[in-house]
Amino acid sequence: MSVLEPLALGVLVSGSGTNLQAIIDAIASGQLNARVRVVISNVPDARALERAQRAGITAVCVSHKLYPTRESFDAAVVDVLLAHGVECVVLAGFMRIVTPVLLDAFADRVINVHPALLPAFPGVNAQAQALAYGVRVTGCTVHLVDAGMDTGPIVAQAAVTVLDDDDEASLRARILEQEHMLLVQVVQWFAERRVLVTRDAPGARARVRVVAVGGAMPSSA
Repeated sequence: MSVLEPLALGVLVSGSGTNLQAIIDAIASGQLNARVRVVISNVPDARALERAQRAGITAVCVSHKLYPTRESFDAAVVDVLLAHGVECVVLAGFMRIVTPVLLDAFADRVINVHPALLPAFPGVNAQAQALAYGVRVTGCTVHLVDAGMDTGPIVAQAAVTVLDDDDEASLRARILEQEHMLLVQVVQWFAERRVLVTRDAPGARARVRVVAVGGAMPSSA
């Protein structure tokens, strides 16, 4: 049985980078067969850049403020990703809506983690939305990214019970624990070439399933 090469990751971040740290730790422990080739932030003082540097990973700031359009910003990000040999892109707390410029460059290989059970509570402050709505169960979702806001096809989800005494901080912390585990699991599925993306017709919404270990890396159908 052939040994697969580590999946070459690019991670886009805007904040503290705890999901990035979960990936770094999983790679170090042997749980995740991947290598983070580059971490890119649109925010120069993002703590995630420090996490990358401490792990010996190339850390780059590409400030969105220097570009007149989202498309030109994404083009600059794509240039950095390609220059570092990235195969798969993870959005780990990246607070930008990406455009087809990036999505077309990494078709069906851009992954996001969101702190809610999509399609419920998309966008920002998902934990506050869940509390305001009064749901008893929320969670997190790892999905492929499309041009909408948290509208891409779902790869995996994990549920989190909302407790009677939860506030936004406590709920956020428990969801984040699940995010770390779920994101690493999904990235490992990509590393094992197990994520199959299909469409019923050209331009139709994609669907995702995970095939058995040893299957060939599928392409979009």
